[in-house]
Amino acid sequence: MTQLNPKQREAVRYIDGPLLVLAGAGSGKTSVITQKIAYLVDKCGINSSNIAAVTFTNKAAREMKERVGKILKGNAAEGLTVSTFHQLGLNIIRTERKTLGLKSGFSIFDGTDSQTLIRDLLIQEHGADGDQAQTIAQRISSWKSDRILPEEAVAAATGPADILCAQAYTRYTKALRAYNALDFDDLILLPTILFERHNDILEKWQNKLRYLLVDEYQDTNSSQYLLVKQLIGLTGSLTVVGDDDQSIYSWRGAKPENLAQLQEDYPKLNIIKLEQNYRSTSRILKAANTLIANNAHIFDKKLWSELGFGDPIRIIRCSDENHEADQVVAEILDHKLRKRTKFGDYAVLYRGNHQSRLIELALQQQQVPYHMSGGTSFFARNEVKDIMSYLRLVINENDDNAFLRVANVPRRKLGTSSLEALGDFANKNHCSLTQACARISSEQVSEAGRQRLQEFGRWMASIRRNSEGDDGVSAIRQMIRDMDYEGWLNQLSSSEDVAQRRMSNVHFLVDSLQKVMSTEKVALDEAISRLVLRDLLEQQEEEDASPESVQLMTLHASKGLEFPHVTIIGMEEKLLPHRASIEENSIDEERRLAYVGITRARETLSMTMALKRRQFGDIINCEPSRFIDELPQDDLQWQGGGAETQEDNQERAQETLSGLKNLFG
Repeated sequence: MTQLNPKQREAVRYIDGPLLVLAGAGSGKTSVITQKIAYLVDKCGINSSNIAAVTFTNKAAREMKERVGKILKGNAAEGLTVSTFHQLGLNIIRTERKTLGLKSGFSIFDGTDSQTLIRDLLIQEHGADGDQAQTIAQRISSWKSDRILPEEAVAAATGPADILCAQAYTRYTKALRAYNALDFDDLILLPTILFERHNDILEKWQNKLRYLLVDEYQDTNSSQYLLVKQLIGLTGSLTVVGDDDQSIYSWRGAKPENLAQLQEDYPKLNIIKLEQNYRSTSRILKAANTLIANNAHIFDKKLWSELGFGDPIRIIRCSDENHEADQVVAEILDHKLRKRTKFGDYAVLYRGNHQSRLIELALQQQQVPYHMSGGTSFFARNEVKDIMSYLRLVINENDDNAFLRVANVPRRKLGTSSLEALGDFANKNHCSLTQACARISSEQVSEAGRQRLQEFGRWMASIRRNSEGDDGVSAIRQMIRDMDYEGWLNQLSSSEDVAQRRMSNVHFLVDSLQKVMSTEKVALDEAISRLVLRDLLEQQEEEDASPESVQLMTLHASKGLEFPHVTIIGMEEKLLPHRASIEENSIDEERRLAYVGITRARETLSMTMALKRRQFGDIINCEPSRFIDELPQDDLQWQGGGAETQEDNQERAQETLSGLKNLFG
């Protein structure tokens, strides 16, 4: 507590009602949450098992749990819930699955699974080609986030497109139920429905969770807001931490207005502002404050720092996108030489992934190491998805989606006609594809096809039996050997090295399964379910990057991170702010995105803009971003286009010369 500033201490100690902590960028919000958990246990006598802290990523939850573990001594932290919203929802669903009508071992569909199912349903029901599957999947996700049920969507539908989406939502919900499956949005939606319809179950969970802390509250959607409201009931035992200026996920259903809604739902809400920033120089914060002041605010706050005023913010004019990429890399190399820094101190941020390509090439040409966030996640790799599907089928024989993915991986001579016949039989007899394997006759499918299907079904049943003991992971390793998955990868891969790399991913996955079982003390089926959820949650999370690599990432991906030296590229109208936001007159979120980018910088901040860019084969003239005009002009130092003075150039030359002397000295 002695390390906290007065406002942070006030936020930790306030327990007399609901509390909103408005935490500006770099203001130490994680310290407040972790210290408050310790305070509730040590000073308020609340048992750890009656406290839950909820955030949005596994990474944030892990960090929070580790920090609490260091503060609380002995077994004081035992039973504490620190999780993502979706993990909390899954825990509620797993506990109450019988009331929800779910069988054990239910499946969780990711976005790809959902789209595939919707496409299949469109073809089956409407004879459509399924091209609209992605659009409909996004619409259904949006409905679930806003807590609109299928019957409500159907009732509100007006035009043909609305009606098609609503009908698909209804059919999709029935199909999920038949598959004993949930999608990602259901992990929040179903608990809210359960609590609304079963007051006794709601009271049980309210008694279990006597205090709730929620991080990144500005990122909650309608279903998440309601879930929090239901869990705390009338007690007001709630602390939420958020920053309306960092709300950049409306496209994902986030509602920054949920912060304002708190005041309506809880008239006694206390608001504490954390405005001292421990990250950036005063000049960087002045720029951030001046920019974001152009947005309308329900809560006003102003970041400040004791870290000195700092260097001017550099605006670099470039002739085109190639010049921009070369200039960014040249600036990094020059600054590194002059200041004797590490490559890992530098980050290049951009609005869209397509902007990284030329930067990558320029870095490669100069042999500068870099790490790009937002690449292929571990769980998105085909070999990992294959084995994950096998694991899903092991714990849930009714997971038709997993069955269809692996029935012919590796090849088992199960042709499309055999699988189609199996699907028809399963639909007519209201059973799963696995159950249909044992029941289908040679009247529906060729004798050879029937035998192969039954052989596959028997083999999977044997794996299921073998995995029930204490050493279930051994059964999984044997399954991978039995099907000669390594040989299958050798057939598919372009080289032996590629095949070995892919097989090492499979081994890593199985090792992770064993680690979850041992560290979290759970059985195989539970460990597999947790890995499935981790797959969904961590698709956007990146491994820790090397300290010797320049960091490349989108502005969205940079949230929560910080770097000594930041360059934001493409500061132009139609790039930042994005074209769609200009057309829809929704500039506020783009301004918040620029604000997030600015507040990632600790020591120096640069922005680049190009006079011309190639777009769809044409050269177009670019207009500087309006956000540059909204920055405090006295704090900007322009470069390029003849903006530098002779004194500026001489000073940089002298610093470079000193850097070279130090390097060789």
